[in-house]
Amino acid sequence: MEKAIAGKARRAAKAATAKKACAACGCAKTEVFYQQKGVPVHSVLLMETREEAVNFRRGDISLVFCERCGFISNAAYDPSLQRYSPRCEESQGFSQTFSDFSRTLAEGLVRRYGLQKKEIMEIGCGKGEFLNLLCELGENTGVGFDPAYAAGWGSRQGDRVRFVSDFYSDKYAELSADLIVCKMTLEHVGRPAELLSAILSSAGKRPGSALFFQVPDTTRVLYELAFWDIYYEHCSYYTAYSLRSLLRRSGFVVTDMKKDYDGQYIICEARPGDGSMTENPPEARQELESLKFAVRYFTENNAQKIAIWKKKLKDFRTTGYRTVLWGSGSKAAAFLKTLGITDEVGFVVDINPYRQGTFVAGTGHEIVGPSFLKDYKPDAVIAMNPVYRDEIRLELARLSIEPVLITL
Repeated sequence: MEKAIAGKARRAAKAATAKKACAACGCAKTEVFYQQKGVPVHSVLLMETREEAVNFRRGDISLVFCERCGFISNAAYDPSLQRYSPRCEESQGFSQTFSDFSRTLAEGLVRRYGLQKKEIMEIGCGKGEFLNLLCELGENTGVGFDPAYAAGWGSRQGDRVRFVSDFYSDKYAELSADLIVCKMTLEHVGRPAELLSAILSSAGKRPGSALFFQVPDTTRVLYELAFWDIYYEHCSYYTAYSLRSLLRRSGFVVTDMKKDYDGQYIICEARPGDGSMTENPPEARQELESLKFAVRYFTENNAQKIAIWKKKLKDFRTTGYRTVLWGSGSKAAAFLKTLGITDEVGFVVDINPYRQGTFVAGTGHEIVGPSFLKDYKPDAVIAMNPVYRDEIRLELARLSIEPVLITL
């Protein structure tokens, strides 16, 4: 009887969630297609002890798909559970692969928009690395917004770059810039239309102002069944179709859109429109239909993908393999939590020295530096991101160890 009641309650909760309006366009036709209970609400916040990591605050994930605009969001997202602060350590700049990508990106923006002695604003600047680079390349001035900005990082450009440890909102809309950057930020925003309205107001104050957006590509996540790329900090999930739809409806004109970084990121450039808000043209309808298919594919196959990984790691443990993950960020936290991993994985490796000696939120796995592996001698290394495969292989060779290298 109790099980029947509990099951009825779960079905009622799911039905209620399914009726929640789309966070991007307000449409009521949304469908739940993926759920996770009790996931850590932060996965890059530094956890100083295993106890803190294991007992860290939890939230739920209930991904809903909008049949009108293609937007995917976490209908169970509660921003009050989160505390973005300087304890967040998300920097990828210790990787040469990532640094080269960022420099190429920055050089292209400086060249295309003639950014020499101009003004740049970055919303969600992290530790300010990309903003500093843009200002360095063109002798530009800049301002960056991020509640997780750590004052100790400072600016390499002296007084030409300043940082505001706060969320960007309409209270800063009086600011203007020649280029407004919103890089890996929109996916953290539960109400993207409100943020874009403030950005549009800023951009409209300067003729010729350009905008640069970068978000993870969710189409890849769906087709690769990449459950490790779904975590609480990402409350909004974008595809080329849904991002273009949101920007057009918010009053922007999309001037260029492409995928980069081994197809993992959507790179989008835009400009303020004439004030009119439009939908995607009818000829783009096929994109929406393809997106619906991708959601169905994920729904029908994701459980099998999870089961395969559970079996693989169980087999490794049974045969006495020492297994480690390489990369301690959000992917690792989601991978471990979704699979319910404990001692199947011994340690998590990260080249970021600020993350070493801390613990993965949710499971409490210790984060170590690469040099730890020289004595630990793992049998298998699972790379959380295949784009770093060659970089990891070189580091393993430098350590004179030869584990099996597996990429997700």
